[in-house]
Amino acid sequence: MVVTADVAVVGLGAMGAAALYQLASRGIAAIGVDRFAPPHDQGSSHGETRITRQAVGEGPAYVPLVLRSHAIWRDLEAATGRSLLVACGGLMIGPPEHGTSHHGKKDFLGTTIAMARRFAIRHEVLDSAEIARRFPQFTGLAETDTGYYEPGAGFLHPEACIAAQLGEAERRGAQVLRGTVVTGLRQDGRVVRIETSAGAIEASRAIVAAGAWTAPLLGSPFAELLKVSRQVLHWFDTADAARFTADACPIYIRMWGPGDGDYFYGFPIPAGSRGVKVATEQQAIATTAATINRVVAPEEAAAFHARQLAGRLAGVTPRVLRSAACLYTTTPDSDFLIDTHPTMPHVTVISACSGHGFKHSAAIGEAVVQDAVEGASRIDLSAFRLKCRDTAACPAAD
Repeated sequence: MVVTADVAVVGLGAMGAAALYQLASRGIAAIGVDRFAPPHDQGSSHGETRITRQAVGEGPAYVPLVLRSHAIWRDLEAATGRSLLVACGGLMIGPPEHGTSHHGKKDFLGTTIAMARRFAIRHEVLDSAEIARRFPQFTGLAETDTGYYEPGAGFLHPEACIAAQLGEAERRGAQVLRGTVVTGLRQDGRVVRIETSAGAIEASRAIVAAGAWTAPLLGSPFAELLKVSRQVLHWFDTADAARFTADACPIYIRMWGPGDGDYFYGFPIPAGSRGVKVATEQQAIATTAATINRVVAPEEAAAFHARQLAGRLAGVTPRVLRSAACLYTTTPDSDFLIDTHPTMPHVTVISACSGHGFKHSAAIGEAVVQDAVEGASRIDLSAFRLKCRDTAACPAAD
């Protein structure tokens, strides 16, 4: 049996759920498929909270996406009654002498400040003494440390965001195939045929947002470009939980050394939760979606606390309440990859988001649908094209 649709979406995490919602909102016959039952904890879109910040240090191409995403989240909150975005403020701390490298971008803190000024985003630049006075949770500050405070930053509830978009998509007529594995995808003429464990899907267009499963599904050039890495999240107990409520504590990014790994990020404690969630990132050790070690050893939490938090985050004890593993899928330059498949012009690929995509996902879904269905997106996505197109190294279309 073959199921047909105007547009099929493969993968229903952050990007796929957003795309399916936008398709259904336009009355387009759409079908989404996921190998699990989203929202789930097997990919890159789980863990209770995700940072959102408006003046993003990754560069100017990203700022319109996050600003538009904030508007979409608020619309979804009004439509569903769910709490999706908590604007508790955001604090970034870094030593200017190190250039504060983050997500592969040099002078991340300086670029963040420049983006805030360029896009008129409300913010403050704080010296070390002012950081210590206003935010006593952060200790061990150097005299030269600089703080960037953005009151409109905060965190998203990723599982709730995905559930809200999928629920609204289904309410508007979209089909969702859960627990269905996509085994192959090809374009025959003007039809995209998707083979799945439940049968075939045929659509006029397809959007592939399969995260860590993208390269195995699509092959070259994605297999050469995309790297999957294991990331670990920890929730530590506190000596004084009141210090870390959303009323008292912003989200934070603390860069304390010259390397991309010399930093940690964290959150206030959401209502109804326990423990302070903190993490760092690593791309040195590769894995796959099929072979990732999802068990986080107690020694990993202990080593993280000793290296990252001790002497820098007051009141967070070494007692870990829980830990979790997730997947990042990263490009060589840590930028996004959003483009038409080089040999299948009716297939749009959204991957990778390189560890900083969730905050932009609502607008990416909208922009990709505008581009695929209406012919042009209102937000410019050209910065996220396949780089191999500029070097003639992409596979040629048949």
